Order: sequence, then structure tokens, then C-alpha cells
Amino acid sequence: MSLHYVRPTWADAVFNGAVGWFTRRGISLAGSRVLGVRGRTSGEWRETPVNPLRVAGERYLVAPRGHTQWVRNMRVAGGGRLRKGRRVEEFTATEIPDAEKPPILREYLRVWAWEVGRFFEGVDAASPDDRLLEIAPDFPVFRITDARSEQ
Repeated sequence: MSLHYVRPTWADAVFNGAVGWFTRRGISLAGSRVLGVRGRTSGEWRETPVNPLRVAGERYLVAPRGHTQWVRNMRVAGGGRLRKGRRVEEFTATEIPDAEKPPILREYLRVWAWEVGRFFEGVDAASPDDRLLEIAPDFPVFRITDARSEQ
């Protein structure tokens, strides 16, 4: 079984680089943050720009490119940090089962389709739940919780 993954193009790399650069300097583009997660084999911090999402009072990270390296690292690390400028938030992460993803994916597409819609190949915020459930295995979702609130 091959896991769904969309490799970034050169344009994606330039766009992500710009978003990361601004976000690291405290200028969030539409709510962006820089995700830091420890590498599953190296233990070194790896960073990538992400779009945190709030649904029904919970916060989530959705992987629009599928089973990326940050997703694989998050599964091992169980958490990471989100950064905007000098503000760093440590968090723990719990992967969401596919059956719970449709409302989260719908909201993610409603908010972020302008940026990531092309990765969902014709599925959008108006798609029926059964279609969102069908694609759910291709798009990992993590519920994130502030590490300080768990102490």
C-alpha cells in the first residue's frame, strides 16, 4: 500500500519559503505558523510552515500534501512547537481517526482552499460527507493541545 503524498513543486518551495520567512519574523500570513517537530531518526528539529485550524473549540493541523515527513515525524514525536516570531507554543498531538475527519476537512477546505485546494483533486468544502470520508486516509489530521494545559 502506497501512502498518498504530493511532492512540492519549485513554486511551492518558493511560496513556503516566503511564508516561513515572514512567520519566523512575526508576520503571520492568514494565520500561518512554523511547525517544529523532532526528526524521527535524527532527533533534530525540522521546520515547515503550516495552517493551524480551529473547529468547535479544538485546534488541528491538517496535512494537505498527505503523508509528509512532518506527519511521519509527528507520529513518532507526539507533539512539537508552533512559532510566530518570538512566540513559541509547545503542544502535544493526537492523530484523528478517519471517521472523525469529514467536518475538519470541510472546514479546512472552506478556510484554506485558496492555498491548498489543488491537493484535494476536485474535493471541496461543499463535497458530501461520504466523499470526504473516502479521501480521509490520504490527509492526516492531528488534534493539538497546548502542552502547558496538560501539566
